[in-house]
Amino acid sequence: MKRISYFCATNYTILTDIIHLLPDNIANQIAAGEVIQRPGSAVKELLENAVDAGADEIKLIISDAGKSLVQVIDNGKGMSETDARMAFERHATSKIRNIDDLFKIKTMGFRGEALASIAAVAQVELKSKRATDEMGTYLEVENSLVTKQEPVGTNTGTSIAMKNLFFNVPARRNFLKSNTAELRNIVDEFIRVSMAFPEIFFSLQSNGQEVFHLEKGSLKQRIVQILGNNYNAKLVSVQEQTDYLNIMGFVGKPETAKKTRGDQYIFVNNRFIKSAYLNHAIMNAFSELIPKDSYPMYALFIDLDPSQLDINVHPTKQEIKFEDDKIVYAFVQSAVKHALAQFSITPTLDFDLDPTIQGLDSVSKPFTQENQSSAASSSLYQTFSQKNQAHFIERKSDLKHWKDLYEPSPNKSNQQSDIGATVSMHKDYINEVEVFQLNLKYIAVPKDAGFLLVHQQNAHERVLYEKYSHAVAGKPIATQQSLFPTTIELSASDTVLLQELLADLKELGYQIELFGKQTFIIQGTPADVEQGNEKGAIEKIIEQYKNFSSDLKFSKREKLFRALALQHSIKIGAKLGQKEMQLLLVDLFACEIPNSTPNGKPTYMTFQKDELDKMFGR
Repeated sequence: MKRISYFCATNYTILTDIIHLLPDNIANQIAAGEVIQRPGSAVKELLENAVDAGADEIKLIISDAGKSLVQVIDNGKGMSETDARMAFERHATSKIRNIDDLFKIKTMGFRGEALASIAAVAQVELKSKRATDEMGTYLEVENSLVTKQEPVGTNTGTSIAMKNLFFNVPARRNFLKSNTAELRNIVDEFIRVSMAFPEIFFSLQSNGQEVFHLEKGSLKQRIVQILGNNYNAKLVSVQEQTDYLNIMGFVGKPETAKKTRGDQYIFVNNRFIKSAYLNHAIMNAFSELIPKDSYPMYALFIDLDPSQLDINVHPTKQEIKFEDDKIVYAFVQSAVKHALAQFSITPTLDFDLDPTIQGLDSVSKPFTQENQSSAASSSLYQTFSQKNQAHFIERKSDLKHWKDLYEPSPNKSNQQSDIGATVSMHKDYINEVEVFQLNLKYIAVPKDAGFLLVHQQNAHERVLYEKYSHAVAGKPIATQQSLFPTTIELSASDTVLLQELLADLKELGYQIELFGKQTFIIQGTPADVEQGNEKGAIEKIIEQYKNFSSDLKFSKREKLFRALALQHSIKIGAKLGQKEMQLLLVDLFACEIPNSTPNGKPTYMTFQKDELDKMFGR
């Protein structure tokens, strides 16, 4: 090693070179940090390699959510002895010979890092044989080193098993999530590859049980196999061919839209991608057909010249760049709109207004610039147009805590003098006062000093949320046994999710048991679930749960409580009787936090007479 010496008057210092090459096993572990982040990452890479090998039958076998075993068996073309060994070297690939090839990629895997990365963080066993070879090759690789190589009798194709992921990097293994969460991620990756290639047979086996068995067929058949039979008659075909690109696939009819984004797939040259930009194009095509907080199902395949895009912008290859993204956006939006129009799917408008009201000048005539200026200058407009106006009013009027609403004015009788002091007194007061329902949405509670305006759904959501929280804290909710137990069949990913929730759901009054591979039998539900609607209730709970799943700050139970509260809360449009409204109000003000939903939406607003007089200038 080169030494550089410097002589000083007082000392003698030797400085040495400090930059050196990392050993291969450490370099591979660093690369693996980008490519193999969890078992699902390895599943994706191994399935893509099997597709590239020309297989028409691919089997995925996992144990312990992929932590103990991920094995992919294919009947593709296999590898020679030399190729089998070379496949584990870094940047070893059969897809690229020169730089120009990088911009003509049509295969799935091409970077030459997958097997090297897997071998750096797991123990790997490989068997591979070409059709022309009498014997195949067997390899064992550990910590990037080939520890065993010998001939083996095996079928044509390749079997590669990744065992004990992160066995040599315990810190990274500790960051893996629960088996249920990791299994759901594996299922997601499996679906993304298998949906893109309906002409290939795919199966997934987890801990000895078959989760997926996808026979070869058409794209529509593959979508129904994966997402469920409920889509069978509710898919709209998308077919557009242009000189620049081709678009094909299916979108779900508007009635299949859900509150979560789960059933949304975009593929470019058969590669699954994530693109908020193209998702926006599809959402725009559905803008007048579904509610704003709903998401349509789609599986769209875009085929264009590889030179028009760059797929090498992210280690997982799920993010790409188009040479002209605006053209792609326009074509996608147009194709979906055209498909929906062809199938006579048009928006249905729901008018709540009475016909006589719709005929009034204020409704039927244009809102001119002069009208707008006049309205904007009014004190009423200015008061309500301020952000968070309810809090603004409360701040100006120095309203006290919500309990003070029930404090009587000095001229009230002694009977009411203590109203608001305790929850039971709230109950007495509420049961004595006639309350009113407005627009099948609000409950107005009158008071001589003003009134309280309660949002019925938000209020009930708070009540249910605290009820469920108390249930798992030692006060289980009673189960109402079903006279005729019903069965529910779910997609594979939803099956995994529901199994994760069964124990907590039992505490909340749901008695559900696995009844087959992807079928559950509902033996009982809480008393507030309408008999005959058990299946729909479970389906909606799953959807609501997934709606909260993207928020990492919530625990599993917190997501479940919020999902159930949202699902079972009294909806806008429900007509309530006097006793029902009074009971809801009593339950609300018995809550620990009565003034907001779990998501922070207000459950009620207070209005005082003095403030109302000021707003109307009286």
